[in-house]
This record gives sequence, structure tokens and C-alpha cells, in this order.
Amino acid sequence: MSEWVKERRHAKVAHHRTEHVSLIAIGAMCAACVAVALVSLTSGVQSLNVLESVLALFGAGDTQSVMVVSSIRLPRIVCAVVAGAGLALAGVALQSVLENPLASASTVGISQGAAFGATVAILLVVPFFSSAGASVGMGTVALFAFAGAMVSSLTVLLFSRFGFSSPESIILVGVALSSLWAGASTILQYFSHDIELAKVIFWQFGDLSRATWPQIAFMGSVCLGAAVYFFFNRWNYNALLNGAQSAAGLGVSVGRVRLLGVLVASFTAAAMVSFVGLINFIGLVAPHIARRFVGNDTRFLLPASLVLGSLIMLMSDLAARLVLSPVILPIGAITSFLGAPLFLYLLYRGRRRARA
Repeated sequence: MSEWVKERRHAKVAHHRTEHVSLIAIGAMCAACVAVALVSLTSGVQSLNVLESVLALFGAGDTQSVMVVSSIRLPRIVCAVVAGAGLALAGVALQSVLENPLASASTVGISQGAAFGATVAILLVVPFFSSAGASVGMGTVALFAFAGAMVSSLTVLLFSRFGFSSPESIILVGVALSSLWAGASTILQYFSHDIELAKVIFWQFGDLSRATWPQIAFMGSVCLGAAVYFFFNRWNYNALLNGAQSAAGLGVSVGRVRLLGVLVASFTAAAMVSFVGLINFIGLVAPHIARRFVGNDTRFLLPASLVLGSLIMLMSDLAARLVLSPVILPIGAITSFLGAPLFLYLLYRGRRRARA
């Protein structure tokens, strides 16, 4: 009996130590995120030090510095934080409910659906209403992109109601939809004029500067709501770590948790992608990096992924603005350059660990 008590005590101490390490890791990620945000606030064509940037943030300092910080850099930084957090949350939720480490907004066709919606808006809707004298701009493109992403998500959920509810089936449906949206977008682009085609390509590059404050507020509200929902279901996601059958044995309604998780994650990713364009690998890589610091416990994985998504997005945006300054590179290309090698490295390490 005493040996059992000792083992229980040691297990409890180890558990508390693991939780403590996870909290420290999340705190370090938050500190790194704040530091990168400050560097981003000071960096640009007009170089400012930290004090000047902070003063300009509160309306002090010269007029030009205040305008640069409050009107250009601050909205971009906030948009990067919110979009990165939302995409990372969607990624970790999809990977949890689908029990697939490769699940992301791209895998289930959300990004491709948004791209098709934006293509329809830029090539067909905006020119039609503009010729009629209406005032139509990027708000319409974002609306159609959001609609396209949600149509793709609802199609996946509809197929799941017809018996395609297994994780593999949902992924395959998403891959098929991605191919469908890509083909439809290609056909529309083939018959478009050069100017409209350039607009489509520019939208697909990804851009953090086109979102307005009301749009950023909408993105933030969606991200906050998704974070609350996912954290509320953290124990269900932890149960799914042992497989659907084990989770069902613990009383988890696997089908309901899976469908609602995909729906909320899809809505979150759609809200982010529709305003910032196609930004790859954030939702795929951030959860994998977070797992190396906090493990698979969803209680810590969700906040760690959220912060890491914001951090990766901020670092990518900073690199996009500084590598060829004053030219701003497409942030979608930067996230792909940073994310693809890192993801391959994680796959390699995971395979080596599995063999060992």
C-alpha cells in the first residue's frame, strides 16, 4: 500500500512539474510575441526607436511618427496577431477532432474555397457593379471569400452527414474540394484580363495591410469566441487523443464533438483568410511546434498554439517588410518559406523518434 501511495505521490509531483513547465513555456512565448511586436513597431522605411514608437502609439511625438505608427504599423501588427492566432486555433482544433496531424484550413478546402470566392468577386462581381456606377471594393472581395470558404466547409459537413464522418473521409472530401475550387479558379483566370488577373494574384499573395479596423475587430471577435469554445471542449479533445472508441467509452459524443469542432474551426479560418488572403502553414506548423514545448494536453496546447501562431505571423510580416525594404514581400510566400522546411524537419524528427 505504501509503495502505491509513493507512486501516486511521485506521479502527482511529475504532473505538477509538467504543468509548471508548460506555463513557463507559454509565458516565454507571450514575451517573445510582445518583443517581436515592439521590433515591428519600430521597423520600416522610417526607423523609430522603442521610446519614439511607444510615445507615437499614445499620440505623443511628431505628427509623422504618430501617423506612421497609428495608421500603418499598429493595424498591421494587430491584424498579424489576430490572424495568426485564429489560423493556429483552427489548425489545432482540426488536428484534434480529425485525429490527423496534417489537418489544417488548406487540407479541408477552406483556403481554396476562399480563393475561389475572391476570384469570383474580383473577376465577375466587382467589374459588373463598378460598370454600373456602384462603389464596390475589397469589402466585397472579403465577403465573397468568406462565403466561398464557408460553402466549402458546409460541403464537407454535408458529406459527413452522409456517412463520410471518419477523419480520413473528411480529409479526402477536403482534398477533392480543393482540386475543384482550384480548377474553377483557373478557368475564370484563363478568360480574364491582365489587370483583373493581377488583382487575383495579389489577393492570393496575402496582405495584412488591407484589413480595416472594423474587419480586424470582427476577426478578433471570431477568434475570441473560437478560443472560448475550444477551451470549453478541452477535455473532449484530450479524450480523443486515445482514439474515438476510447473517447466514446468515456462518454464523449464523438460525432457531435467532431462536427461542431470542424464547423467552428472552419468558420474561424474562413474569417481570417477572407480578410488577409492565402497564408499557408500557420495553422499546420504552430500546433506542431507548440506540442514540442507543452505536449498534447489541450489545456496548454490551445493557448500555446494561439500565441505561437501570432508570433510566427509577426515574424513573417517583419521579414516581409525588412528583407527587401522598402519593397514589401508577400507574407504568404514568407510563411511558406519558413513553414515548409520547419514542417519537414518536424516530420523527420517524428519519424526518427517512432523508429527509436
